[in-house]
Amino acid sequence: MSPTGWSRRDVLSALGCSAAAYPAMTRMTFASAPTDNRLVVIILRGGMDGLDVVRPVGDPEFAAARPGLVSGAQDLDGFFALHAGLGPLMPLWQAGELAFAHAISTPYRDKRSHFDGQDMLEAGAGTAAPDPGLRDGWLNRLLETMPDVTTRSAFAIGRENLRILAGDAPVANWYPGTQLRLGAAAQDLLIDLYADDPLFGDAAAEALELSGMDANADGARRDPPEVAIARFAAARLRQDTRIASFSLSGWDTHRNQDRMMPRALAKLSDTILTLKSELGPAWARTAVLAITEFGRTVRLNGTAGTDHGTGGTMIMAGGAVRGGTVYADWPGLSEAALYERRDLMPTADTRAYAGAVMQGLFGTDRAQLERVVFPGLDLRAGHEVIR
Repeated sequence: MSPTGWSRRDVLSALGCSAAAYPAMTRMTFASAPTDNRLVVIILRGGMDGLDVVRPVGDPEFAAARPGLVSGAQDLDGFFALHAGLGPLMPLWQAGELAFAHAISTPYRDKRSHFDGQDMLEAGAGTAAPDPGLRDGWLNRLLETMPDVTTRSAFAIGRENLRILAGDAPVANWYPGTQLRLGAAAQDLLIDLYADDPLFGDAAAEALELSGMDANADGARRDPPEVAIARFAAARLRQDTRIASFSLSGWDTHRNQDRMMPRALAKLSDTILTLKSELGPAWARTAVLAITEFGRTVRLNGTAGTDHGTGGTMIMAGGAVRGGTVYADWPGLSEAALYERRDLMPTADTRAYAGAVMQGLFGTDRAQLERVVFPGLDLRAGHEVIR
């Protein structure tokens, strides 16, 4: 029993609190760190078809593999063209704030399972199958290499558990709509009750703080979820947060891809442009990575869609990005050049590009990137993708 005569159970019952009120149980994640640069990682769940998003129209095999997809895209460099769904991002390309890494993948191979592929993507594993010994995420391991990290260093955003930020380093969590409706007296009582409690004290204070942030966010409840998330992320990144991660779904295009892809790309485009607009001057010191668990088959299936594949594409945006480039060691699309004669052959490791971004943004030591953040990575395969 507390000094007030109320037990924790009494207060939680009387105030109508639930586990959902505590942001540690939601899925948007952020972090603050002693740096002025920012990193946003967006996980595109479902396996984005990089061959549709960044089309290799200059490859003579592309037209036969993807009939009808050669036209209707905006030229990037004479060889690659951008899907019209990302057309709103062309000003970023022209300003050198948008880039792509093509024909890349994690080390995951062959089974093409969403669950395993996403698990490996977020864990940053260096093996062809999930590593049961790697239980945390690579963004959390990055935080462990930084000095003076606090719970505001990184934010995980959304209702799902983001493994990419799971681990020992402190991380905050939030989802749009997280609310704790209490009057001033009830808030004071809650804080007083848990003031000396090492487990619930900080969680209660954080719940009240983040609930207030959500209630005061301009348009947060009227915006589509992806825009609300981007607004909240930008608001935190303008302050002391330096790393944010969340996910966007809708990329599993097994059928009617010509109808599904534009909707998914519109959400991604809106997300990136909201981040740019809301970050203001901080955009110049920001890198946004949109990554996916695997690519999709080169040829369309019988339902005008694509199936789970291997090689895919990473999208990089931000004022800190060395943009206006499609980074690719292009393998070609002839049948002999394909992985298992069906998928785009990966010629670079997704982790190498992510590692190059972290090295450029935060000055992370190469040995730490190769041994701690991404065990088994050879960073020499990366590129200078940060200004």
